[in-house]
Amino acid sequence: MTPPFTPRLIFGLDPMWTSAAILALIYTLVIAGRVNRAIVALIGAVIVIAVGALDQNEAIAGINWDTIGLLTGMMILVSIARRSGLFQFLAIWSAQRANARPAGILIMLQLTTAVLSALLNNVSTVLLVAPVTLAIVEELDLPAFAFLLAEIFASNIGGTATLIGDPPNILIGSSAGLNFNAFLMNLTPVVVLILAVQMLMVHAIWGRKLTATPESRALVMGMNAPGMITDRVLLWQSVVVIGATLAAFIFGASLRLEPATIALAGAAVLMLFDHWRQERPKQAANVHSTFADVEWSTIFFLVGLFVLVHAVEVSGLLGLLARRLVALTGDNVAAAGALILWASAALSAFLDNIPFVATMIPLIKDAAPAYGSTDHIEPLWWCLALGACLGGNATLIGSASNLTVAGIAERNGIRLSFMRYLAYGLPLTFVSIAICQLYVWLRYF
Repeated sequence: MTPPFTPRLIFGLDPMWTSAAILALIYTLVIAGRVNRAIVALIGAVIVIAVGALDQNEAIAGINWDTIGLLTGMMILVSIARRSGLFQFLAIWSAQRANARPAGILIMLQLTTAVLSALLNNVSTVLLVAPVTLAIVEELDLPAFAFLLAEIFASNIGGTATLIGDPPNILIGSSAGLNFNAFLMNLTPVVVLILAVQMLMVHAIWGRKLTATPESRALVMGMNAPGMITDRVLLWQSVVVIGATLAAFIFGASLRLEPATIALAGAAVLMLFDHWRQERPKQAANVHSTFADVEWSTIFFLVGLFVLVHAVEVSGLLGLLARRLVALTGDNVAAAGALILWASAALSAFLDNIPFVATMIPLIKDAAPAYGSTDHIEPLWWCLALGACLGGNATLIGSASNLTVAGIAERNGIRLSFMRYLAYGLPLTFVSIAICQLYVWLRYF
């Protein structure tokens, strides 16, 4: 058995405070946003190795490859399926199912966004749905803000429901050994309730006041939804492979397959189907185009972040913080869950929820013995997931999907201001977290 790694820092520096200082500096630079966060995280990873907080082998051991594989596989699946026109079709089809009535469109687009975010991931979903939404509201001469904010909320809420819907869930599932079904059974019920409450509130604030002329509604009803499907063969291939991948997630435990293996297998099969159909000159171009669509910035950000957090864990600081958490909550799992839920929501409103969750995971693991066992702390994972995923709805910078929609809006001449978003986002998020608190208290404590 390999002995545990012992940090040996240059100049006799203290491993605990040196690794913490480096992590804090990297967090600060990520929040400042002056340099791409992937670059910052990778430089931080190199620094902790250079100063001796980790060696290269220990740094590589700290990377959660299941998370990396799962994210990459899902990004490839979405990239290929998008070329068929499937998602644009769904957005227009949703509007037409509501008979182009503004309030109905608002509801249908929220439902579409939430479902796609749960089955794929929330960032990819808003990238596909938001541009079509802007085209629809322009035809109906409606305020885009209401629709975009509602879709941001729906994407983060829907993404909370499953293992693959939001990066924090992928991190938690991979690290805590929680499979697709565990997320489905524990988080989906409260997510459905929160989504219903959100749609009621959005309707009360905006939906009931929205009106459109018969002429503009006729234009939307006249949009050619089937015409959005540009490649029917690829459409059916995508539906079959994505469906099989989701089924494999559900039965993964019986199949003895990890989520990363399933996602990468699905991605490889769909790429192969797409590859066979192309002429030889176009085959290489399609492969390169698909890999180019992978958000490598996010992937390498996570790689660097895993190394940084592992350095802090090896130093013993997270164990110390875990003992403080236990002391603060008096060995009471319910109190710890409430603290994690609300603190996660508050911090995720202003910090990127990915590095926050990556830091919290080993801290919760270290606290497990004080609460009885690993099984006893499972509710804490659900509190962390709910707080981190839903807390991002509170501000415009709280989640990657929020910033993605803001960027799409800006490119179309629509400005989503931080303060205007906050005026609606903060109270709506508070209601969501309050529902979560009641849910976890009734179900687990």
